[in-house]
Amino acid sequence: MNNLLSYGFNDRISSLFSFHFPVTLSPSVQPARVIRVDRGRVLLATAEGTEHVEIQRELATGDWVALETGNDDGTDAAVVGLVPRYSTLQRKKAFDPLAEAQVLAANIDLVGVVVPIDRPLSHNRLERTLVAAWDSGAVPLVILTKADLSSRFDDVVAQTVDQARGVEVFTTSAETGDGLDALLLRVGAGQTVAFLGPSGAGKSTLINALVGEDIQDTGDVRAGDARGRHTTTARELIPLRGGSVLMDTPGVRGFALWDAEAGMEAVFGDIEELFGQCRFNDCGHESEPGCAVQDAISNGTLEERRWNSYRKMQRELARLHRRQNSAEQRKHARGFHKMDKEAAMAKDYRNRFREA
Repeated sequence: MNNLLSYGFNDRISSLFSFHFPVTLSPSVQPARVIRVDRGRVLLATAEGTEHVEIQRELATGDWVALETGNDDGTDAAVVGLVPRYSTLQRKKAFDPLAEAQVLAANIDLVGVVVPIDRPLSHNRLERTLVAAWDSGAVPLVILTKADLSSRFDDVVAQTVDQARGVEVFTTSAETGDGLDALLLRVGAGQTVAFLGPSGAGKSTLINALVGEDIQDTGDVRAGDARGRHTTTARELIPLRGGSVLMDTPGVRGFALWDAEAGMEAVFGDIEELFGQCRFNDCGHESEPGCAVQDAISNGTLEERRWNSYRKMQRELARLHRRQNSAEQRKHARGFHKMDKEAAMAKDYRNRFREA
């Protein structure tokens, strides 16, 4: 298991694997972890090293699987089972009329929300990403990068700490090495952290600094809009010193939420608590008398921008649920139509049999 240890194999995973794939039932099956997903196959970490395996099922980077090893008769190794995920980072697929989820990462313990200090802080993006991170089942961290490049260091850090509302914030500089040891210590042996942030945020440069060598390409950031080109093209697990694991992800420009009620409560719980203080149970939080939300905005205890951000995400989730319900109804309708068609065919067959 030496190689698997470097990819996050620990007592928790060992217990999960043994429970779902007991050796008495599957003596030739061993645990493996998905390092990277390619078209029609995956790169797996095994006890002995790494191995490419063809797949017939949907898997995500970070998944723990049951691998049936190849035999001397030429039989290829095959993934025969999936260990249930204990966390899943996902978003709604872009431009998807069926409103389906895209899994970005599986079995992660921490989500490192990467925020560059060398540009103005995007409050709405940070809130949205934190909602998804909390909803994944992992614990979010905020990682400020490029601390050596900003003259607005103190202001951005203060804004981020206030916006993160209790989430740990780490300030780092890949150039000087500041903050790297503290970040590695926080991740810890046997844990997996997924980095999530926009292109040009400095994720690849930070990863190179954490690993101690240049394993990721880095790109320039455009001066006009502070955007960078995508230097990461696939989600991939990277072992770090000390036994922790890092998952790099391509830069994310948009993050459409997916069933994120738990994340909304974690990030906007103070707003939702105000709803119970309104005079009317059916308060729309607009101009009704005795609205605790509007009172909080008026007296400055609730930032109006934050309230608008909350409402925007709630409207987005409501639209998602309507599309999901419509898709489910269409699916049931197709099922009934198929049943009616089969029943009609059976009736027609019986009639022709009687006539014969």
